[in-house]
Amino acid sequence: MAHPVLVAAELKNLLEPTQLVDLDITWLAADQPTPKGDWVAIVPLLSRWIGGTEFKNLPKLRIVANCAVGYNNVDLVAAEMRGILVTNTPGVLTEATADLTWALILALARRLVEGVDLVRSGQWTGWHPEQLLGLELRGRTLGLLGARRPFGLRILYTARTPKPEFERETGARRVDTNQLLADSDILSIHVPSTPETKGMINGETLARMKRGAILINTSRGDVIREEALAKSLELGHLGAVGLDVYADEPHIHRRLRAAPRTVLLPHIGSATEATRRKMAAIAIENVQSVLSGKPPLTPVYS
Repeated sequence: MAHPVLVAAELKNLLEPTQLVDLDITWLAADQPTPKGDWVAIVPLLSRWIGGTEFKNLPKLRIVANCAVGYNNVDLVAAEMRGILVTNTPGVLTEATADLTWALILALARRLVEGVDLVRSGQWTGWHPEQLLGLELRGRTLGLLGARRPFGLRILYTARTPKPEFERETGARRVDTNQLLADSDILSIHVPSTPETKGMINGETLARMKRGAILINTSRGDVIREEALAKSLELGHLGAVGLDVYADEPHIHRRLRAAPRTVLLPHIGSATEATRRKMAAIAIENVQSVLSGKPPLTPVYS
């Protein structure tokens, strides 16, 4: 007998029929509310909240298999109290998101968006020795908030524990957050959304950054106070900002949308077909494993 499972409809084209054997799938579109019923598993996107009300309306639910590396859309306390497993899709997003991080760094350092806008406006009058002068990366310091050495960058990082293998491979040096902020020409954020990290990039921490520094965030939007970030850009303290995530997606603070020297992307860090297929596959494999009586492959908590 097939197990009844709710799956985000947006994943339909990323999954093969062979991956859905023994599952009675109900496809759930993003604009549909989470229904009441006897489904035993749900595979949601990060945009769907799964909490106490949803658990009450799905009394036979055994697993929430998030199709994302994040899981702040799930009430973990309520899930654990009810014995419901929660899984995510870690690791598989790393390379695609790293690619996008470098795309943002390069776009901002060399002012690509401003160049495109200038050409499209029809106001470009030809080459000029002081036109759109950017930041040359060699010899600069890349700060990683959360834990290659491409482009000749010196690398500093913060992490709860030392990363000796990372240090050996990259020549990176572990420092505290204060030094990271003060010394980084480019600060790239790679931390999860937790009570400790929410709002950690705010007016006070931004003021401690180098004047003219570039800030990149491809991790979680609520790590940054967006109004403070916009103010730092308006005052000319920060050199440029590249974001792929926001505190209240899909809404972006109006001052940030209007702020100068930004590249604002629509949350596409993992947006390659190969990565999205792997994410969907891992989510379904977690469901298959739990419903067959085995432990989940990538549990959020044990």
